[in-house]
Amino acid sequence: MKSALAGLTLLMLAACAGVGMAPIVGSAQRPVSELPTTTDAQAAAKIHVELGTAYFQAQRFGVALDEARLAQSIDPGYAPTYHLLGQVYMFLEDPASARRSFEQAARLAPGDPEINNSYGWFLCAMGEEKQGLERLAAVVHNPYYRTPTRPYTNAGLCHLRLGDDAAAQDQFVRAAEADPKNALARYQLAAIAYRRGAVEAARHYLAEVHELADPTPDSLWLGIRIERRAGNRDNEQAYAAQLRSRFPTSREYENYSKGQFE
Repeated sequence: MKSALAGLTLLMLAACAGVGMAPIVGSAQRPVSELPTTTDAQAAAKIHVELGTAYFQAQRFGVALDEARLAQSIDPGYAPTYHLLGQVYMFLEDPASARRSFEQAARLAPGDPEINNSYGWFLCAMGEEKQGLERLAAVVHNPYYRTPTRPYTNAGLCHLRLGDDAAAQDQFVRAAEADPKNALARYQLAAIAYRRGAVEAARHYLAEVHELADPTPDSLWLGIRIERRAGNRDNEQAYAAQLRSRFPTSREYENYSKGQFE
């Protein structure tokens, strides 16, 4: 199934609302969102969270926020409500509110893998990589979590922020093995291979990316540089033609036009 690499970012997030420090990761538990509801209020809150999540995935953040607030007013103790709030606040670039949401989510359900995956990525994005990686590691080892490709990918991105390509590569390989359709992990593997001069490996991973997802400015720009380093001018020009026709106003095409390849 085709999907834009940028859209995959939505799959990597999650959050919740509250104050104070969240507890350390609790023992493994099932995602609260998958558990049966036990009260009428919880059932009603769950419906609003599910609606809000659908709006969030459609990038209708205002409506998603409204649904989350309705759920919060109905049952303030339902952890997935804050999970949704955190996602929305992160995309609205309100890190303080996102942090409060993640903390409250983790307080209510410290072993929930969905919450810890999102909280872990948030911490990485905020420059708290050590704490973020600890939460992501807990998610990977949670036997109830069915999508380990997400925490593996997030951990890889976190290691990239630390400048550790070797550790990042290990996580992206695991992510790609866990989900053969994870284009983001394969793109990062291509980029790492390019940086270490492994042109054939970079070419291989990038070809897989373009089998799974539509080209983006980033992926076409990487293709140009891979082929330029390999000395294959025909392939380089083919990528450049796609970049020019698809994304003529992109920063990547501007760099290409100026001959700024690194």
